[in-house]
Amino acid sequence: MTVAVREKFSSQAAPDVLAALRQLAESQGRQFQAVLDEALRDYLDRHQADKPRKHVMASFATSLEEFDSLYRELAK
Repeated sequence: MTVAVREKFSSQAAPDVLAALRQLAESQGRQFQAVLDEALRDYLDRHQADKPRKHVMASFATSLEEFDSLYRELAK
């Protein structure tokens, strides 16, 4: 079994943001720290330089497969 290493840190956030995160965690039956970790990872993914997000590229590939002939006609 793999144990995730965690590092404590201290920060501040707007009360409404923290309340929304806590509510989301509770509604999903998850711990607050797990939701916060996911939010931080999503933020980092969106702001990584020069690399598109995986789900965007997957959607693009699906779109190409489904609408290839249409795209070719539109490009004419």
